[in-house]
Amino acid sequence: MAAKTPEEILADASAWWDTAIIDIHPGKIAIRGYPIEELIGRVRFPEMIWLMLRGELPTPGQADLLEAAMVPGVDHGPHAPSIAISRMAVTCGLPVNGAMASAINVLDDVHGGAGQQCMELYREIDAEAGPHGDLVAAAAAVLKRRANAGDRIVPGFGHRFHPIDPRTAPLFALVEQARGAGTVTGRFAAIGHAVEAALRAAKGRHIPMNIDGITAVIFCELGFEPELGRGLFVLSRAVGILAHAWEQKQQGGRIKGPMTPQIPYRYSGPPQRAVPEPADRGR
Repeated sequence: MAAKTPEEILADASAWWDTAIIDIHPGKIAIRGYPIEELIGRVRFPEMIWLMLRGELPTPGQADLLEAAMVPGVDHGPHAPSIAISRMAVTCGLPVNGAMASAINVLDDVHGGAGQQCMELYREIDAEAGPHGDLVAAAAAVLKRRANAGDRIVPGFGHRFHPIDPRTAPLFALVEQARGAGTVTGRFAAIGHAVEAALRAAKGRHIPMNIDGITAVIFCELGFEPELGRGLFVLSRAVGILAHAWEQKQQGGRIKGPMTPQIPYRYSGPPQRAVPEPADRGR
């Protein structure tokens, strides 16, 4: 095998990381082909997110809906594990970046994954119904299939804290406005309502959509892949994580755990006992 020429080695090295996102040279930065100096002051942050993820700039209507979906997910109080972890991390001496990394790392399937899981549910119902099928019947069939497979939770519906999630209705109103303007089709909004109807029929009571369910509607309407839906939530919640980490840094405090020392945890092990002599062990 012939040795590579210096030019071939350089070409291989340049191709080691291949990206269509950004082009950087001395004195030049272009994102998706757009010079950074032309983007600055003309493109809003949600539009920049769209450009980075999708390759093109969104329409104003798409950018408005994306921005609206990201606003209400920024925070849900210190009882939310991601927020609590950011504050505890600061009291353990971590700087802001360490606190943010610690908090973001817990945004996995259980805490932070419901939006992605709900997007996957909506897509499954969409495929089940086909272009002309009954959405409520399709939702019922998918929910039954999932329940038979052992799924106990329907992501995006019900809330452990809010009987009615106050974030859902305003976002649904914006989806309807966007549908009226032709920005979205409304297909996934209809699927979301179909899930509510199927749940009511199956459970005999209303299980309302929560913030994960409505943001899943929006992200599906806007054409994002489910995994990107989770990433968008992480971007949103990172704002609250940063705010709480910074507030805790101003308040001070040292090694704060999840509850005050005055409130004990529950011990459920054996009562206090003497350590047996070596000769007595195993008898």
